[in-house]
Amino acid sequence: MTIDIKINANHINQLDLSPVEIVIKDLEKRQEILTLEQQIVFNIDYPQEENDPRELSEIPEIRLWFIALDSRYPWLPFCLNWRDGELARYTAMLVPHSFNRTEGIQYNSEALDIFIMGKTFILYTWLKQQNLKGNSRLKAMTQIFGYDLEDSFFELLSND
Repeated sequence: MTIDIKINANHINQLDLSPVEIVIKDLEKRQEILTLEQQIVFNIDYPQEENDPRELSEIPEIRLWFIALDSRYPWLPFCLNWRDGELARYTAMLVPHSFNRTEGIQYNSEALDIFIMGKTFILYTWLKQQNLKGNSRLKAMTQIFGYDLEDSFFELLSND
């Protein structure tokens, strides 16, 4: 069950996170937040001039909206539909990058390192709070970006 969250220019320009808040609050109230695992896709309707070559992740207003969203729900990558590229697009909203015609999106490697490790720490703690055991979800998420986290790394995190 994919959840398509529609975001328009008004939401973006007003930093209105209500389309996401409604979905999350409803599931939290029913204690079903974990049903969102890899389910969310954002449908962004933001008008651009016909000759504007920018990708959505290159538009400052949209990036700011995603920064606000990530600040409110830092565990949201757990909910994004990874198979449909939503995690990569979300990451592009938060990590400096460029586009290559043949290779696609090219993240700034140091910024991506910081982002991935930050999300790993956040999600490790959040998943633990949700009583989800194992690290396979985190390993799978980081592998999308070419990272191969060792079990010994997670042992360090469990020492807190």
